[in-house]
Amino acid sequence: MKTLIKNAQIVNEGKIFKADVLIENDLIAKISSTISEENADTIINAEGKFLIPGVIDDQVHFREPGLTHKGDIESESKAAIAGGVTSFIEQPNTVPNAVTQELLEEKYKIASEKSYANYSFSMGGTNDNLEEVLKTNPRNVAAVKLFLGSSTGNMLVDNPEILEEIFSQVKMPICVHCEDEATIRKNTEIYKEQYGEDIPVKFHHLIRSEEACYLSSSKAIELAKKTGARLHVYHLSTAKEMELFRNDIPLKDKKITAEVCVHHLHFTNEDYETKGSLIKWNPAVKTETDKNGLWEALLDDRIDVIATDHAPHTLEEKSNKYLKCPSGAPLVQYSLPVMFEYFKKGKISLEKVVEKMCHNPAILFEIEKRGFVKEGYKADLVLINPNAEITVSKEKILSKCGWSPLENETFHSEITHTFVNGFLAYENGKVSPEKHGERLLFER
Repeated sequence: MKTLIKNAQIVNEGKIFKADVLIENDLIAKISSTISEENADTIINAEGKFLIPGVIDDQVHFREPGLTHKGDIESESKAAIAGGVTSFIEQPNTVPNAVTQELLEEKYKIASEKSYANYSFSMGGTNDNLEEVLKTNPRNVAAVKLFLGSSTGNMLVDNPEILEEIFSQVKMPICVHCEDEATIRKNTEIYKEQYGEDIPVKFHHLIRSEEACYLSSSKAIELAKKTGARLHVYHLSTAKEMELFRNDIPLKDKKITAEVCVHHLHFTNEDYETKGSLIKWNPAVKTETDKNGLWEALLDDRIDVIATDHAPHTLEEKSNKYLKCPSGAPLVQYSLPVMFEYFKKGKISLEKVVEKMCHNPAILFEIEKRGFVKEGYKADLVLINPNAEITVSKEKILSKCGWSPLENETFHSEITHTFVNGFLAYENGKVSPEKHGERLLFER
């Protein structure tokens, strides 16, 4: 099967250039200024469109098994490819938690049958499963995930000796959620005394505070430096934490790396007034100063990756009072349009968007043959029309939960085509019923 993409503006490795791309089966076979049409089975004219590598989202919660009333691998991977996300790394706090090799492999089996996008699932660490964690195969599992703040089930790792053991012995990326549990509990009690069970959501960023984040992330980084662990800190949310990261060495040489999520770049605590619990995340969306600090660190390369922490809940669950309302929201379908909007506003270059969403996750996790528009690489590719207008509405949302914190926002770029392993999985608003997602492999 040969597909020829003609006249695309390719964005790759810091350059934008016009060229044709020939896809043969699942690989990018040729990139050239002109490629003859005579051998192609399908020809797509990409005049006026950008061609980028498929986005690799390094942190999603697709809810399967155990929480499939609000999302599953099929529904959420469908939303992903509609959003130009061709590969995802999913987190272990499903039900049951993926904390044994057997439970982890069950998730891979489900994805092999149901995923539209390429997939990897992280192994979960707890206070008592080090032996299982150490059995994880670095060749076909993205990372070990630790919650250093409160989490679902038995996934809070708060034993300092165990933590040091994990950091010392695990030889693959350790991804961490950093919020200090004691600080959060103390802050919660202060607001409970004042408001009882019905704490206004606008205080969320003061309960899960800058101090809670910094205390936890600074300790994790200290431990990583002490043990030599390969640490990746998920969803940073404060300007203060930015002092913990460096930008004076290339990403491939960093032992400690950082991620920011789209919502922390897009919303602030002022938005709680209109959005309420729909923008309740952990860590919390914080102040304008924090948002500006995150942007600065993203642009100067202290932050390495942009992701979503896509985490659907039903609207019914989100309408509960503060203490019962779960944190998280669906974003995987719209992360690329959001970042394209910032490119169009002059806030970030398109080359930098592609670096942070496509190239860097591939480099950071050592993903084999993905994340770049290169001959011989897997044909995970996305075409974007930069002169379209889309408004987020319930009718267009493919996540099972059926809502988005971005509803009624208008973006001025549209994803028109998404290729997964050379297969045209999404075209002009329609998802192909065929599934071509593959298990990600890692060059380790």
